[in-house]
Amino acid sequence: MSRRSGILEFAVLGLLRESPMHGYELRKRLNTSLGVFRAFSYGTLYPCLKTLVANGWLIEESGGAREEALAAPLAGRRAKIVYRLTAEGKEHFEELLSQTGPDAYEDEHFAARFAFFGQTSRDVRMRVLEGRRSRLEERLEKMRASLARTRERLDDYTLELQRHGMESVEREVRWLNELIETERAGRDQRRPDSDGSAQQDSTSGESGGLPRHGDSSRPDPSDDTAT
Repeated sequence: MSRRSGILEFAVLGLLRESPMHGYELRKRLNTSLGVFRAFSYGTLYPCLKTLVANGWLIEESGGAREEALAAPLAGRRAKIVYRLTAEGKEHFEELLSQTGPDAYEDEHFAARFAFFGQTSRDVRMRVLEGRRSRLEERLEKMRASLARTRERLDDYTLELQRHGMESVEREVRWLNELIETERAGRDQRRPDSDGSAQQDSTSGESGGLPRHGDSSRPDPSDDTAT
């Protein structure tokens, strides 16, 4: 399996864990919610869905009664196929969520993993965030060393482009530092209520909590230009 197809399968399973969808809905969610998939087509999605069905992780169901009633009067039009996650598919997705290997830190895979942090345990979130930060710090060190060696040979525009790339990586490292500190602060731990019972912090839960402020400079993890 290629890395790209593996990321797509992960994202499809994650979206279908939230609710069953048909192909058009899936493609729309992948495009709008997961920017890493902005430029993929039905020709990529449907082979992925067929593979997931063959593996027993999804099942195909016909559209609801209302859709069938609307489709019936139209010649040649069939009710849409709805894809639903199976118990085996849910178990497989949870296994994928728990993985924190090097692939989780790469640009495209990190964006997909981050999109499902709400379904990921805090210790796994921490390992992925710290791994991503370490990977970017290594990248930043190499960029600085390269710039120091070649600065005198670069024209102004090439030099400015390299500086822009470094600033983008530095910005994401700062963003990751903020996220890591938030996780360490334990915002998702239960706090005692006045009657002694445990109350969930309204700003976060085991599914995660992000800093809430108006920092518009925060990088989009699905934006390859930020990495």
